[in-house]
Amino acid sequence: AFATDYCGVVSGRDVDKFEKLGLTPLQGKVVKAPLIEESPVNIECLVKQKIALGTHDMFLAQVVAVTVDDKYMNEKDSFDLQSANPIVYSHGGYFTLDKEVGRFGYSVRKKTQKSKKKS
Repeated sequence: AFATDYCGVVSGRDVDKFEKLGLTPLQGKVVKAPLIEESPVNIECLVKQKIALGTHDMFLAQVVAVTVDDKYMNEKDSFDLQSANPIVYSHGGYFTLDKEVGRFGYSVRKKTQKSKKKS
């Protein structure tokens, strides 16, 4: 969740996210953007349309390749969601299948005196 949040709020123009987070880049099958070895699933997409929405842009993309780590495939050759321990982002929060594990921006938020004492 921390790496997901950090990658979403910090620009790659300013920071090498792979180096900062200790992630391993992998060559994609179709797109030039690197895949993340530590991710159970990597989905490669090609942008088909960019729609300006005022404060943000929405990108419509076509999935062109999917890579799944074999350790998350079960004996029936189906993806084992539970073993992948996925997270979901919804309304500013990050959740596992049973609980929230972070809030948008928490990876870069300045620590308060109170939270520093607990660390």
